[in-house]
Amino acid sequence: MSVGAAFPTLDLVAPGVAFPAQAPPVDLYAVPEAGAAQVADAAAQASTHVGDAATQVSDAVSHGLQEAGQAALEALGTLSGVLLAGRAAMLTTRVLASAAVRAAEEQRCLERQEALSATAAEQWEAAAYAVVRANARRTALLARHARAKDPGGGGQGPPRPDLPPPLDPVGRPLGALRADLVCFEEAVRRAEAAQTDWEVGRLTDVMDEAGDAEEADEADDTWRRLIRERREAILSRHLTSRAPGAEQAGQAPVEPPRATADTERDTAAVRRLGADILAALDPQAAPETVELAAASVGRAARHAAENPTRARRHLGEARKFVQDANRRARARRAEEEWAAAQLDFLTRRAPEDTEPLPEAPDAERPLRRLLADGVPLTSEERRLVETGVTERLTHLEALYVRAQLTEVMTELAARYGGPADATCPEGQELRLDWTPEGWGPDHWLRAALVRGTLRIATMYRGGPGERRPEDRAVDDERCAEARHRIDEFAVVARELGLDMDVRIEQTEGARPGLHGEDAFDMDGALGKGTRRRTPDDGGTARKQRTVGDRTR
Repeated sequence: MSVGAAFPTLDLVAPGVAFPAQAPPVDLYAVPEAGAAQVADAAAQASTHVGDAATQVSDAVSHGLQEAGQAALEALGTLSGVLLAGRAAMLTTRVLASAAVRAAEEQRCLERQEALSATAAEQWEAAAYAVVRANARRTALLARHARAKDPGGGGQGPPRPDLPPPLDPVGRPLGALRADLVCFEEAVRRAEAAQTDWEVGRLTDVMDEAGDAEEADEADDTWRRLIRERREAILSRHLTSRAPGAEQAGQAPVEPPRATADTERDTAAVRRLGADILAALDPQAAPETVELAAASVGRAARHAAENPTRARRHLGEARKFVQDANRRARARRAEEEWAAAQLDFLTRRAPEDTEPLPEAPDAERPLRRLLADGVPLTSEERRLVETGVTERLTHLEALYVRAQLTEVMTELAARYGGPADATCPEGQELRLDWTPEGWGPDHWLRAALVRGTLRIATMYRGGPGERRPEDRAVDDERCAEARHRIDEFAVVARELGLDMDVRIEQTEGARPGLHGEDAFDMDGALGKGTRRRTPDDGGTARKQRTVGDRTR
């Protein structure tokens, strides 16, 4: 093989990937090989760290559960964490709820020392999505509390939510994060319950005031009793619908009951049915619509005896008001939690000494306004937000692909021998050079990433010009060997979560070039926290690994 091309894409995000450090300025007048870096030293250090982790695993779980234990011990890298947050921001409420259910079940399996079928990357994805969901609910809840006001203006507002700081998964072991997530979600649930209890109280007050005010005191007291009896049901039903399992199942909201024949000419029955219709209200329903629904119920009760048809019509109006109020409340709640997730992703910053992330202040402003004032986004503002999130996510995915391609080349060097280095020449996102064992110093493999396309070529040292027959014979031998090396490249790439099929474009003749030109330190290319090894620190080639498993 002389030249091949591939379009690397990512599926699951490997958890341990850090932000690549910015490459130092290239000295165009430096000796070409002066900047090339070998990977042995960093690999030897990685081997030591991995050995320590393996010891912890054997102490924590039985031999048959070491794989699950290793996943629980693995910490989330900075780039992996932001990338997962961006992916979560693009998902629906139902998908995030499913992730929360999976993360909780996987933590229970770990605590019961039960084997897990999910890979480390899959477990981390579920946990990271669950964290985004919980943080978004926390932010939206605080915004609701800040906007809440007593309808009469003289009463007390809702209790201040007792909430911990937002949960940050980066740098934390998976097992510890999931355990903390359980406590965090419980704190959010309690705070939501307290806020919702206050909202239900405000709701029933509005129902009382807008009820059948023209009836006698006894009838008025009966109405208040009917409403109070249903207060706990309103609260319980709403909190149950907010549980991850209910959201995962996509349960339809409770529909208010319809008028039946047995309510005709029975004022008490009409009152009970009206109270049941109002009890189907969402606790965050707009007070203005609640007043309209309660007033319709009151009119139905007044006309029940002498005009049953008119009473049924008023009950139908009340039912429609409740349905509209619930639809708007659910949409507003979903939009606020969506906005919280978008804002969290758009305001994340890259670590120091790394490439800054694209910013979108025009997209942040309407999100902040929505949370602070409850003002919905216009279609143009929503487009701005979606564009900002997509651009940032695309940028992060490109960084991730670069980091993982560098790790692929490093892994090949570790398994099969030979030095590897990384460069960033002008016009290329990344250039990787690997000299397989026995190829040096005159031949090597080069992989160059340009605008998302990875081109892999067999290289020889020198400039363009006529090659001697014996040189061309060696070139052809290296090109034939390169086919096997490219297959190995694709296998390792898939292990690291990159989907990549290499298409051979040219089968004969190596390309001229200078090995290691414009190279920079491989540690800088990969970022802090990336682990690697060489054959020298373990002897033979390492075992195969699953996606996201960076242990050596």
